[in-house]
Amino acid sequence: MLTTRFVNGAPNWLDVGSPDIDSAISFYGGLFGWRFQSAGPEAGGYGFFQLDGRTVAGGMPLPAEHDASAWTVYFQSADAEATAKAVEQAHGAVLFQPMDVLGQGHMAILRDPAGAAFGIWQPGQMKGVDVVGDPGSLTWVELYTPDVAAAAAFYDASLGLETSAAPMPGGDYTCLNASGAGEDAMFGGVVPLDFDPTGAASGAYWLAYFEVADVDATVAKALETGGKVTMPATSMEGVGRMAQLTDPHGARFAVIKSEAPQD
Repeated sequence: MLTTRFVNGAPNWLDVGSPDIDSAISFYGGLFGWRFQSAGPEAGGYGFFQLDGRTVAGGMPLPAEHDASAWTVYFQSADAEATAKAVEQAHGAVLFQPMDVLGQGHMAILRDPAGAAFGIWQPGQMKGVDVVGDPGSLTWVELYTPDVAAAAAFYDASLGLETSAAPMPGGDYTCLNASGAGEDAMFGGVVPLDFDPTGAASGAYWLAYFEVADVDATVAKALETGGKVTMPATSMEGVGRMAQLTDPHGARFAVIKSEAPQD
């Protein structure tokens, strides 16, 4: 499971970029109870979504020419420069070179060979999000990709991620965990792009899942406030009830009420 005892290769941050950050603040505040705190005038509009005083994600305005919003998942790196080089050597791309972020850490934005964008965060003063797994916070990440085996090889080479197979209705599900952390530390999965519930994805992408207390109520609230449903609320035995959505500007995300593990 995902925890805030972050290890290299595990998700430790995420943020949403929106052409209308005020709209995003209103939407996610209504959906998850988040409040937005600015990171200060030197941060270019960047700020932190917080839940009961704990940071759960970041948010930033996009330039006016961007008409679509998107969530970016960041993975912990001990050395952002070395990880960026490993991504290039594994035939990925560096979209934004590693940079210092106001002394809080180093970040870079990267892309895998199938086109999925992701970030890396080398912790400095800021280690990552304050909470995961609680309602209103990140609990799982999922990669939609045209070639699961190729994606597994890329993320092993660049981030040191390990995979394992979990039996599911319709076939095995490919799970992800950080190198050496073991299957108890699984934080995500890899899904063939053919199973993308929207049926309209033009390339690979990472999807963030947020834990909620009531999936159906969250879906209804999202629809009331300008969001869209891309996968209706669905229950899966041993996993939980989940749905996939977009915010009013098109950022993809998912919600889940996880099923408690059986003893």
